[in-house]
Amino acid sequence: MLPMSLARVAEIVAGKLHEIPDPAVMVAGPMIVDSRCAVPGSLFAAFRGERADGHDYAVAAVESGAAAVLVSRPVPAPAIVVDDVQAALDALTCWTARAIPGVTRIGITGSCGKTSTKDLLGQILDRLGPTVATQGSQNNEIGVPLTVLSATPATRYLVLEMGARGIGHLTHLTRMVPLDVAVVLNVGTAHAGEFGSRQATAQAKGELVEALHADGAAVLNADDPLVAAMESRSAAPVVWYGRGSSAQVRATDVRLMGGRPRFELHTPEGRATVELPLVGEHHVSNALAAAAAAFRLGMPTRQIAEALSTAVATSGSRMQVHERPDGVTIVDDAYNANPDSMAAALQALVSMAAGRRTVAVLGDMRELGAESAGQHRAMGELAARLGVDIVVGVGAWEAAAIVAGAADAGTTAHLVDGQRAALGLLSQFVQEGDVVLVKASHGAALDALARDLTAIPPTDGAVNQ
Repeated sequence: MLPMSLARVAEIVAGKLHEIPDPAVMVAGPMIVDSRCAVPGSLFAAFRGERADGHDYAVAAVESGAAAVLVSRPVPAPAIVVDDVQAALDALTCWTARAIPGVTRIGITGSCGKTSTKDLLGQILDRLGPTVATQGSQNNEIGVPLTVLSATPATRYLVLEMGARGIGHLTHLTRMVPLDVAVVLNVGTAHAGEFGSRQATAQAKGELVEALHADGAAVLNADDPLVAAMESRSAAPVVWYGRGSSAQVRATDVRLMGGRPRFELHTPEGRATVELPLVGEHHVSNALAAAAAAFRLGMPTRQIAEALSTAVATSGSRMQVHERPDGVTIVDDAYNANPDSMAAALQALVSMAAGRRTVAVLGDMRELGAESAGQHRAMGELAARLGVDIVVGVGAWEAAAIVAGAADAGTTAHLVDGQRAALGLLSQFVQEGDVVLVKASHGAALDALARDLTAIPPTDGAVNQ
């Protein structure tokens, strides 16, 4: 947080000091919502959740170094008492986002690719000046404030992943944090069960560009018609990126080297070669979005290309490649999934395998509504068309639909009901040279299976399929 006294925090959030003998005590650490993360000078926001009430951990947070806690009822610890902790967090975020001297605020949204693009852009801009970027996928009404409140007076770039689960969500976030640059990646089928249609999704995602002032910049995907149509909703000029010749920032000569993209990056300034360390051709679009934002902020093309060529996946379980000592490759992409991202992961699996045997371990894709059964079956069929050798569905009816689609299309497919059963099955036939993809929505928790597969080689006596 920007250093300020407890008295000043209370003033900003319209709260009352409680059991605070010295209102001049400074808050200079981060805002936290987990008492286990308390460090000296931090401020703990006590939220009531479905399973736990943060107020019960107020004392522990202070004992671990927190300067005070932000609460909605008095607790036996130094506290700032407010009517609503979320509203207080919003107010503090709103004030901070405008108070950081000389900061540029960038928001990123889209149906898929937000986290990877955010990771790439954060690493690029860090070469220009101190940069704070969203950790993981903390892109909601709590995650965005936590990112903003982790900034310091030295921060020059705030790279914020912004998610939406409905109309008005991005408007709320951008009212808290006024954006200088808005990046919209794509409009896909993620959260179809909540939005109802791609058109409704586009309406919600476009709120990001509607928030811009005329002196800002909208970075839009020229390859996605629903994103391109958002130009009319922006008061700010547009920077176009994409694969087509009309895009200001574009890629040509795209090739895959062991599943990793190599391409020529073109900007109005010039061109340079990019060799992305990330797996999957879908990352070309993410890299172009990051490059377009960085170019708009004044970074030379060659420097952008160099930064992209050394970037790493900083958020876990996103196409992270692990090479086991026994020659098995595990691709952990289990943080999240929707039909677009699962299709991209399957294509990347086949590409990087380059003839090695491929195994796709797939769980459910959530929030797809009425389209869910058909979309899951389509993923199994796609795996078969791409030539995936073995499909393992993990879960209930969604996994069964994947397996049915794959089996009916002629691919060997197995259905298991959970992670333990999946690990046991895979240990029977995974062998040296295999490439194993693990992909599912976060709620399926297959990231734990990916970790187990990475750590535990197959048992002796593995059999071929």
